[in-house]
Amino acid sequence: MKAMVIEAYGGPEVFVEREVKTPEPAAGQVRIKVVASSVNPIETKIRSGLVKAGPDMPAILNGDVAGIVDKVGPGVTSFSVGDEVFGCAGGTKGWQGALADFMVADARLLAKRTSSMTLPLVECAALPLVFLTAWSALVERAEIQAGEHVLIHAGTGGVGHVAIQIAKYLGARVATTVSTREKAELARKLGADDIVFYREESVDAYKQRLTGGKGFSLVFDTVGSENVDRAIEATVISGRLCSINTRSTHDLSLMHAKGLTLHVIFRSIPLLHGIGMDDQPRLISAMSEMLEQGAIRPLLDHERFTFARIAELTAASNPVSPLVKSCCNDRGDLRS
Repeated sequence: MKAMVIEAYGGPEVFVEREVKTPEPAAGQVRIKVVASSVNPIETKIRSGLVKAGPDMPAILNGDVAGIVDKVGPGVTSFSVGDEVFGCAGGTKGWQGALADFMVADARLLAKRTSSMTLPLVECAALPLVFLTAWSALVERAEIQAGEHVLIHAGTGGVGHVAIQIAKYLGARVATTVSTREKAELARKLGADDIVFYREESVDAYKQRLTGGKGFSLVFDTVGSENVDRAIEATVISGRLCSINTRSTHDLSLMHAKGLTLHVIFRSIPLLHGIGMDDQPRLISAMSEMLEQGAIRPLLDHERFTFARIAELTAASNPVSPLVKSCCNDRGDLRS
């Protein structure tokens, strides 16, 4: 089969097209004829060598995948040849990614696209990682409650825009930070109740305006770096803070003084370490349920990128972009 691979860490230019062996599914696995994938910040970090979590060289990257089951391994009863499936199932150590004609995946990591889902299969490829990250943070770790006031940073970013939809689906009141009026309107359409223009309003100011100065019971940081400090400041005493980017150094004195709970979310752990694999079907089921109810949709770039343009796409990728950029292989032809 054909695949876009990297043979060394570096910039977007390290991607090359290669002929590689077509994988065979083992017990508990299925083989997928890949239709589409998507680019997330973790992919650019793996490609550059910042995060040492990629497959062995030559490496096939990208975790998110959507496609059609081509072959079923021993013991798999939940999928059949011809099923349309999607999930975040590879692109890390020991697991081939989706930038290829075919991909083998653990069946526990996949959702079946049912007839009641209106989202096209290609667009399903843009949802798994961001959904699983947001659901893990808000539901599995922070145990979000209906009626509570939560703050989601970067509400039109990849994880943030999905987090808004999940929080609203579960009955929370949602505040979110944005940088422009255009993004504010988009966040409102996604369900945000309160908008914070973080470049114009201090944490103290919007905390006073929206919470009477107390802070938010749950804050979800999807940005990292100095924003972790702002997230700590915005959280109420004894509140919960979640972050997906804590590769930075911080003074935790204020966090200690408030008695906060910090949850760090790293969605690659199940694939990297095999920990929590049996829990994944529960999260996959939640994603499927929201899709079947039409309660969630990914933000997509207006353009569709073929796999051969992966270098171009990753060069333009922005971790807090308002769009989840799809990298599509509609006909299974890497050269199209």
